[in-house]
Amino acid sequence: MQSLSKKILNRIYGGGKGKVYTGKDFFDLGNRASVDQALSRLAKKGVIRRIRSGIYDFPRFNAKLGGRLTFNIHDAANAIARKNNIRIMESGASAANQLGLSTQVPAQLVLLTDGQSRKVKVNNYSLTFRHVSPKRMAIYGEKTEIVLRALIYIGKNHVDDEIINILIRRLPEKDKQQLIKDVKGSFEWLIPIVNKIVGVK
Repeated sequence: MQSLSKKILNRIYGGGKGKVYTGKDFFDLGNRASVDQALSRLAKKGVIRRIRSGIYDFPRFNAKLGGRLTFNIHDAANAIARKNNIRIMESGASAANQLGLSTQVPAQLVLLTDGQSRKVKVNNYSLTFRHVSPKRMAIYGEKTEIVLRALIYIGKNHVDDEIINILIRRLPEKDKQQLIKDVKGSFEWLIPIVNKIVGVK
């Protein structure tokens, strides 16, 4: 019979390098105390890396860059959300940057959440969780949420043909169809913009 540590390792190896975990991701394999102890032992052995209390990553390596690579801060934010049982979404500035709609790189990662507003340090990174109303979290979990969040950030009077054409090229057809459904729960001024993106006349 496999030990708890072995079961956890198998899951981590199966997820591949670079993934970020919290103890909650393994509670189906054992009780909380046992999982926490197993993760702590694996971190001491250097198999995984502790990046914050209760948050670990399976680090990627690159010998040319000096060994372990830094973790993905977005994955770390999602792990923190899972640990605290909250929902999060990228802020508009971050969403616009990821989609190539803005060249402005946010100084820090700001996340919208249905949890409490707070700032969290993860090693040298700073995360800001900003509480918003449930209505603003209505599109949480959809692949197209980042598009709508970016458009809202850019603003009604600043979404031009260049931005629309970028989204036309970047979004696969299935996401365009989902966008039509998701926009119904957002601001009305977004509807004609989304219609242009998906080709609805």
